[in-house]
Amino acid sequence: MLVVALEEEATHLHVSDLPVLVTGVGKVNAAIAVALTLADASPSAVVNLGTAGALRDDVAGTHVVCTVVQHDLDDDALFGLTGMRFGEPVRLTDAGLTLATGDVFVSDPATRERLARTADLVDMEGYAVALAARAAGVPVTLVKQVSDRAGDSAARTWKQNVDECAERLGDWVRAELLG
Repeated sequence: MLVVALEEEATHLHVSDLPVLVTGVGKVNAAIAVALTLADASPSAVVNLGTAGALRDDVAGTHVVCTVVQHDLDDDALFGLTGMRFGEPVRLTDAGLTLATGDVFVSDPATRERLARTADLVDMEGYAVALAARAAGVPVTLVKQVSDRAGDSAARTWKQNVDECAERLGDWVRAELLG
């Protein structure tokens, strides 16, 4: 099953034999959509395709994510209060980039700099998709296409690049899943 946040990210998939789930933006929408779909269907795997902001200038292109973290949940503070972890990193592969997921469109240099200390990319759904699939016992892969630099011009750049990013994601699906 292919999972995207927005229809714009699915426009160049052109796959008839793989189901495509459009979740909506953000962790809550993604978690609900994936969990409900996995409760009703039994896909052999989940592949989350989407755009992401680059947190470093040397990051561009299409990437399979190695580790995904939540950047807007203070897991250490919650652990101090409760003795339990609620947002530990999810390791997906042995090599690759780290993705930070949060319910904020990162578009300012200060946030970008802070997140770049621990991650390479930023998005708004990856962690939720990974956690929902893992909870259901379904293998999950996150594939992100850099759409912007998560800085002052991120919103404008994302709008300008989303179609090309969707085309690159479609190319990845054809090469890696259908090839």
